[in-house]
Amino acid sequence: MSEPGIPTIDLRPWLSGDAGARRETAATVDAALRAAGFLLVTGHGVDPALRTAIRDAAREFFRLPAAAKKPYAVEVGGRGWLGPGAEANGGAEGTRTPPDLKESLSFAAEDPTGDPEIDAEWFLPNTWPREAPGLRALVTEYLAQMRTLSDRLLELLGTALGEPEDFFTRHTTHPTWGFNINWYPGTEVVGEPEPGQFRIGPHTDFGTVTVLDRQTGKGGLQVFTDDNGWEDAPFDPEAFTINIGDLMARWTGDRWCSGRHRVLPPPSDAPAEELMSLVYFYECDPRTTVESVPAPTGRVVHEPVDSHTYLRAKLDAISVG
Repeated sequence: MSEPGIPTIDLRPWLSGDAGARRETAATVDAALRAAGFLLVTGHGVDPALRTAIRDAAREFFRLPAAAKKPYAVEVGGRGWLGPGAEANGGAEGTRTPPDLKESLSFAAEDPTGDPEIDAEWFLPNTWPREAPGLRALVTEYLAQMRTLSDRLLELLGTALGEPEDFFTRHTTHPTWGFNINWYPGTEVVGEPEPGQFRIGPHTDFGTVTVLDRQTGKGGLQVFTDDNGWEDAPFDPEAFTINIGDLMARWTGDRWCSGRHRVLPPPSDAPAEELMSLVYFYECDPRTTVESVPAPTGRVVHEPVDSHTYLRAKLDAISVG
């Protein structure tokens, strides 16, 4: 265990096909998601060098003058550059906070479904900055691996819930997803934080699973648990940090917690600290109806929701302006 309630799961025993190992892994995952909504995952097969190369390429863009980045500016949910002041993630919880102290390059699903209405909202072409010419090939490779990994995680979650392995993946034949490269510069870029201002304000994610590749730092990720409140998230440079989002929590009837988290502002004793995170948000097929599993597996029966009506409302809630 990395921290109480937040274990490190090696995926290799699960993927081996051994029935006993799979049962043990599924039981550990169920217990962890009931406690905190977070896991660390190793044995995923994603090369650390690829993650490093993406950061290096993205840094070329983020360190450009604002005028050079402005042509790529978009609003939350768009494909391009989310500049300073674009998001306030605390809004997802209904909390009014100052804007988050970050910039992002944001990408999303783009392969059309053939449904004009859905494609116009959820499957649009991505924007690739000319100033970071190596980024497209690196991110495209990474996204393919994230899709595969996310479906494997959903298969594990289906089993952990006591359902068939394809309980969730039957709804990911043509899913939406989002991918943010989040840049957290120091105070020389963002200025001194205002009271109650974070690199990312307290919130839960919106979809099914989030796959996070992060860097450790004093102004890094914190997670919330009922037992311990806010505490620094455990870190393993080889691991992805996995948390479940609101749709998954609703699907499981709140058996599993939607992992509440925040990213601290630049620390006063290391004001120049720079971190960068690669965040893959996995969702499901548009027009999926998310219904809570019944008791005794589920604890709460939520009103069924259209997955993407729910997602759009959450994206609107964190938009500034």
